[in-house]
Formats: sequence, C-alpha cells, structure tokens
Amino acid sequence: MAKILIIRLSSIGDVAMTIPVVYSVAKAYPEDTFTILTQTFLLPVFINKPANVQVLGINTKASEKSISGLIRFTSALVKYNYDMVIDLHNVFRSQVIRSFFRLRGVPVIVYNRNSRSRRKLTRRENKELVPLRPVLEDYAEAFLKAGFSFRDTFTTLYEEKDIDHNRITDFAGEKKGFWIGIAPFAKHRGKIYPIESMEKVVQSLSEREDITLFLFGGRGYEEAVLGEWAYQYPRVKSVVGRYSLDSELALISQLDLLLCMDSANMHFASLVGTEVVSIWGATHPYAGFYGYRQHPEYAIQVDLPCRPCSVYGQKNCYRGDWACMTQLLPEMIVEKVYKALE
Repeated sequence: MAKILIIRLSSIGDVAMTIPVVYSVAKAYPEDTFTILTQTFLLPVFINKPANVQVLGINTKASEKSISGLIRFTSALVKYNYDMVIDLHNVFRSQVIRSFFRLRGVPVIVYNRNSRSRRKLTRRENKELVPLRPVLEDYAEAFLKAGFSFRDTFTTLYEEKDIDHNRITDFAGEKKGFWIGIAPFAKHRGKIYPIESMEKVVQSLSEREDITLFLFGGRGYEEAVLGEWAYQYPRVKSVVGRYSLDSELALISQLDLLLCMDSANMHFASLVGTEVVSIWGATHPYAGFYGYRQHPEYAIQVDLPCRPCSVYGQKNCYRGDWACMTQLLPEMIVEKVYKALE
C-alpha cells in the first residue's frame, strides 16, 4: 500500500481539471491512498471522491504566503511519510515542497507544463496555431510516469451519489422549461465578454418564457451587476451568496446549459456533466484548457491573426481595442445558445 502526495495549488480551473484523472487512478488502485494538496477554499470541489482519496488544504494567501510559512508547512508535511510525490503544478511553491521530499529520498514526478509549445501558440510573429495536448492528458502522463496504468473512468461528480435537491428547490423552485446558467466573469480582462454586451444576451434570453436564467459570480462588483440584471429582467435569478461551492455544483448539474467564459465555471460544469457554451477572447481552446468532454463546436470565438495572445488572459491587448471580444455580437451568442439547447 503506497501513499501518494499530489500537488496542485491553483488556479481554480486547473485544480478542477485534476479530478477526472485523480479519481480514475484512485479507482484503479484501491489499495493505495492519494492525498491532494491544494488551496483550502477549494476543498469543497472534491465531493463524492473515492474512499482512498484525501484532500489537504494550504493557504498561500495567508499563513503559507511567505517563504518561512511555506517552509514550516512543508516541514510538517514531510512527517507524513509519503512514498511518492506527483507535482501537477511545477511552480515555485510546488518546487519548494517537492524539494523537501527529494532530500529525504522520496521519488518525485513532475508534469510537463508544455510551456514552449504554448509560447509558440501565443507569440505575435510566426504563431503556430495548432491544437496542443489537453492539460488532462499532461496530468495523466505524470501518473503513467509514476507507474500507474489506468483508463479514464470518470463520468461526473454525482456518478455514485444522488443530489440533495432540497438545497436547490428552496431557492430555484421546481424546474420548468429550460434552466440556463450564465457566468459572465473571469479572473482576467482578456477572458471577459464586455458587460454591456452580455446584458443584451441576458435580456434577449429572458424574453423566452420557457427559460429561467441563473447568474453566477463573486462578491462585490460582480454581485452588484448580477443583482441589477436579476431585478430588471424576468425569470432571472442571481446565485451570488446563495450557496456554498458544493451546492453551486449541485445547481450547475441541474442546468440544461451553462454560458460562460474561459473560466473555472466551465470546468465545474464539465465535472457535473452539464453542456457548456463558452466565449473565448485572448485565450484559445488550442492551449489545452478546454472543458472536459465539451463539444468544440460550442466554443464561441472570432478568428484574428493576433489570437491567442495569452495562455491565461492576463496580458493587455496590444491592439488596444480588445477586438477578440468586441467583434462577438450578442446575437451570435444567443444563436449559439439556442442551437445548443436543440
């Protein structure tokens, strides 16, 4: 019986994408135990996990933010005597953690970030616009290098356990017609469709009496925007602050469709088997971060010679006009949503 430590500290979507691989490996090796080290606030994502999967939290925004805090945390972590470490992040913090284990003679496997190919995909000149291997396959390769032979057996987070529908119906009511989720925000501007244009999408979809819209977002500004839309348009409800993360996943699983950006919500929907229509600007599905088992035809994007200019969407638009988003008309998005519903 082996004890395996798996490191993936961030970001939200990338952590979510580890689940199909980790759960499949764990089911294939029930005698071994797999501990996932990730951000504490992401622990609720790992619901209905196999019995031999554990999740350990780290807070790199507070207690483990400094080098000294990270070293203290890792010094305690190595005492758990893991037999192997698989680093699915390969950044400075994960490098520090795995170094402590290497010094103790523990085998360490590091996943290939494919950085060189992604630089070729996003550079301004001589761009190589070809599909790269999905990140899930990069994760799977790391486990294969570690000696784990398995196949993808993951379906959804609710494969073996039912959903508590009472948590949903108390707010959402009984389902009638189509339920569509809309998650219009992302971490970086290069991945956010203009808010005034997205409001037109919401307005148009809300005119159909057989559609109920659920808006997903964060606190503060996002909550204010979505609350205004929910007040202004019929059959529109803001989910912000209503649910815990695991309850949001349950609600997303009941949607007929989720309209979102290249964001964590795309991956949450993928984990619960919900169809996604996604909007892409500075980033591109070719970079390998497309939703698990989602249909490529439901990625909305405009072909421009400058796209993609970024893997994660954090760079400023060197054109200055954000054409990758502004050239996508609300009518195009509504049409794609209706097509997906069919």
